[in-house]
Amino acid sequence: MLGYDDKRNFFRMMVNSGCELTINDEQSSRTISAVCHDISATGMSFEVDEPIELGTKVQVSIESTSSQIPSLIADSKVVRCEEQTQDSFVVGVEIVEMK
Repeated sequence: MLGYDDKRNFFRMMVNSGCELTINDEQSSRTISAVCHDISATGMSFEVDEPIELGTKVQVSIESTSSQIPSLIADSKVVRCEEQTQDSFVVGVEIVEMK
């Protein structure tokens, strides 16, 4: 029997890399640090210290450590936010546009 992960349209690539999130919500625009756990062609997940509301627009920036691989900048939308521990949240985003 196929599990949920086997039904995905795109494979996930495990990353575990530091990234910067620019959150553009109704109150303001702010930047927070996060750890990107995985990325696929249409989305990614990362761990943050605070919850982010569903539907919030987030720009994700992952700096490359190699001159042969460009840095990643993506506009995205929060589709999932789950509390991991008391001060840790796993956020899933849908990539809207790669820059």
